[in-house]
Amino acid sequence: MSARLKLLGIALACAAPVVLATLAYHFDWAPGATGNYGELIQPTALAGAPFDELRGKWVLVSFDSAACDAACERKLYYMRQTRKAQGKEQGRVERLWVMLDEGAPREELAPLLEGVRVARSTKADLSAFPGQLTEHLYLIDPLGNLMLRFPPDPDPRRIIKDLQRLLKYSRIG
Repeated sequence: MSARLKLLGIALACAAPVVLATLAYHFDWAPGATGNYGELIQPTALAGAPFDELRGKWVLVSFDSAACDAACERKLYYMRQTRKAQGKEQGRVERLWVMLDEGAPREELAPLLEGVRVARSTKADLSAFPGQLTEHLYLIDPLGNLMLRFPPDPDPRRIIKDLQRLLKYSRIG
């Protein structure tokens, strides 16, 4: 192989990233879907009870009535399993159930509620939470910012993956 062909090959290899980046910019190429499952929402600082006492931890939040229908039970189950799936990092994750009424939970829910912080909505400012509260699971970061909302009837494996990624790269909480 001649020296000119080698030089031309090196020049093409060096110029290719610049040319491709310029073309991508010129034709408004955007990367595909994001890597996260939960919907990123504008971070909103949460203050007051019960959020202040949970600072320093990642917090999965569910909102439902004390009667807790099947969808509520499923969310509580997903929260428990998501936390357990974090293995040695599960101590960095808390679960919070905010009850929207004054009733008392059924006794059958005791296994799902083990380790769950329970609060009443009358003590919390819920205006920062977007969407229909009872349809979603929310994630609060260790600084007390609401940051993620998971879709109704979520896929727990994808929630686990999101949380694992956050715990892996986060130095706080």
